[in-house]
Amino acid sequence: MNEPHRSFPIHELDYDLPAELIAQAPPTRRQDARLLVLDRRTGTLSDRKIVDFPDLLRPGDLLVLNDTKVVPAKIRARRKSGGVVDGLFLEVQSTGRWRVLLEGSKRLRVGEILALGPPSGPTFTMELAAYHDLGEWDVQVSPDQTAEEILHLVGTTPLPPYIRRGVERIDDLTDRARYQTVYAERPGAVAAPTAGLHLTPELLDRIRTVGVDVSLVTLHVGLGTFKPIVVDDLSRHVMHAERYELPPATAEAVRACRARKGRVVAVGTTTVRVLESCAQEGDCRTVRPGVGSTSLLIYPPQEFCVVDALLTNFHLPKSTLLALVMAFAGVERTRRAYAHAIEQRYRFFSFGDAMLII
Repeated sequence: MNEPHRSFPIHELDYDLPAELIAQAPPTRRQDARLLVLDRRTGTLSDRKIVDFPDLLRPGDLLVLNDTKVVPAKIRARRKSGGVVDGLFLEVQSTGRWRVLLEGSKRLRVGEILALGPPSGPTFTMELAAYHDLGEWDVQVSPDQTAEEILHLVGTTPLPPYIRRGVERIDDLTDRARYQTVYAERPGAVAAPTAGLHLTPELLDRIRTVGVDVSLVTLHVGLGTFKPIVVDDLSRHVMHAERYELPPATAEAVRACRARKGRVVAVGTTTVRVLESCAQEGDCRTVRPGVGSTSLLIYPPQEFCVVDALLTNFHLPKSTLLALVMAFAGVERTRRAYAHAIEQRYRFFSFGDAMLII
């Protein structure tokens, strides 16, 4: 999709955000979030609530959700010397073999065996099999259980670094429930597709009652979501590849939506990346089903083939997520929307409020 050598300076993605607007905890109820609505055609902004979302959809629209499930990917291992090694599960390579990110990797050696899990609880071993770069390792985990089973016992919720649990006294069981969409089904993500955190079964029922179809894709959000941009020009940024699946039923739902002249409404930037990665050649308003990985980087100026409307959260400065939003809504319209959200004291980032771009 991206045109080669299309320059976009990183300073275009910067803005000043008061620290107190970074949400440290979710709202009491998912449906309590606020919703800023941006009309791309007129540039107008309106302050609503997430409970108004079904009323902003039309009969014949198609809502597409990312059903990935966040695993308790934050891990703590122990060396034989007693030293502690903190890390993050990234993905399964094969049975019992994982890719992980480990702190202090310069001190670690291939062949070393670490104990995984608290001293008083179930313990697994993790042999360091191969080192890659930037702290990433392939490890062999024993005894043989699924990654989801092991992480359920020894892992904790991989909250983003700007959420500090010293600020809010919230236990990990609560984080496991609230840093997860209500429709999460397929384990594999190390970060939540946060636009979907606002939706409840009741809201989804109302959406269907309006006459909107609901379909699913999967994109397992990976390490790339935390990767800072370290270049001055976004065209030189390298995205991590993330695994996705677009089922045949969803491809058919997009085709049917086009036939009835409805809108494809994506919930979250991860859903956008799957749909746009799977745009059909020769008929890019529809999608092809399949399983694969995508490293698609979306930034201005860029045409969108599949997505007509986007529900998203407010994103970090100098992030690829904000670049995608600017590509979809327009750079200046996005800046005005973010300035309005700051002025009106919206809550930002993963546990924050939402924006609907139509």
